[in-house]
Amino acid sequence: MNTANPQLEGLYLALSALVRQMITIGVLSQEDLDTAMAQAREQAEADFESSPLPDANRKAVLFPIELLALAGKGEAETFRALARRVALGT
Repeated sequence: MNTANPQLEGLYLALSALVRQMITIGVLSQEDLDTAMAQAREQAEADFESSPLPDANRKAVLFPIELLALAGKGEAETFRALARRVALGT
C-alpha cells in the first residue's frame, strides 16, 4: 500500500481546517484566500507553459489548490467530499 496518498489526504484535511479556522477568527478573509489560490494557479500554469505536462499531471498539481480554495467555503468536510467538490467544480 502506498502510504503517500493517505498522508496527503491527512495533510489536505489539516490545511483545510487551518484555512477555515483562520477565516473564522478573522486572520484570513475569503477574498484573501481566493487571491492566494488564484496566484497559486497562475504560478502552476506558468510552470506548465515552460514544462508541458500530461493532462492528468496538470490536474494532480492543481488539485490541492482547488481543494484549499473550496475549504474556506462552508463547514468541515471529509476528504472524499472535498475531492468530489473539486472534481465537480463546485
